[in-house]
Amino acid sequence: MECAKAVVLDIQRCSTEDGPGLRTTVFFKGCNLLCAWCHNPESTLLKKQVQWMGTRCIGCRRCLDACANNGLQFNEEGLAIDRKKCVACASCVSACPTGAMEVKGTEWELYDLIREVLKDRAYFGKDGGVTVSGGEALMQGLFVEKFLKELKSTGVHTAVDTAAFVPRSTIERILPYTDLVLLDLKLFDAAEHKKFTRMDNSLILENAKFLCDYIKINRRPELWIRTPIIPNATNTEENILAIGNFIRNDLRGTPSKWELCSFNNLCNDKYKRLNLKWDYANVPLLRKSEMERLYQVALKSGVDPDIVTWSGATMAES
Repeated sequence: MECAKAVVLDIQRCSTEDGPGLRTTVFFKGCNLLCAWCHNPESTLLKKQVQWMGTRCIGCRRCLDACANNGLQFNEEGLAIDRKKCVACASCVSACPTGAMEVKGTEWELYDLIREVLKDRAYFGKDGGVTVSGGEALMQGLFVEKFLKELKSTGVHTAVDTAAFVPRSTIERILPYTDLVLLDLKLFDAAEHKKFTRMDNSLILENAKFLCDYIKINRRPELWIRTPIIPNATNTEENILAIGNFIRNDLRGTPSKWELCSFNNLCNDKYKRLNLKWDYANVPLLRKSEMERLYQVALKSGVDPDIVTWSGATMAES
């Protein structure tokens, strides 16, 4: 894809979860990990996708008539989209009178996207700014590099949310224009990482160490580590201790924050809209006591206790 354009999933304004202060987060489409618990299945593919919102549908079937490829049909569960036939032409979207059909993914020109996010500059204040996320934003690395460079030239604080499963050269190019890296470290054990994401984690760990070497020399950007706490996957004492030991020993205390992010199940409807099955559909939220226990485990790993925190919704306990 040309670096002058990118496929963007969404632009979220007034975000408080993707870096310091109030932020505008740009979610880029495309991801090269296939996490079993993925909370944004609509971000996985780089291309545009059509989805069906069942709560808006009145069953008029105009979408069926509009689809030139005969890629739509109704069944017992609602509207089924044949992904092999669908080319995301949006004819069904135009034909739908209630907005039940949507296209996820919009192609943006570089300077159009810059102008769009800079509309929000008034509320960034001293601490806020723009975060690029995904999917894996660095899959569209050339565009992201130019995007961050232009934002930095205007004085905007920039953050990159990444799993770092990309070539080192991609990371190296964006660092001069990045104030904060939000790095996901999900699983430390290589076999477990491959089991749950289908990819080995050696590149991720090497890139994490490279990041810290870069920060030691350049005194920037700031680095936050985020670990999703997923039932029956990442929520083991062994995993938290291993990541903590890696932060303490291999990253040499460089990160200024290590956040344990509690599993949420609010994305179940996203899978239904894309006619996908989610293995975690019936998995409940974690209990607060479980998050507190893992927080204590993280502290036992020997990392600076001032950098450890946890966030996210938990199950109500009587």
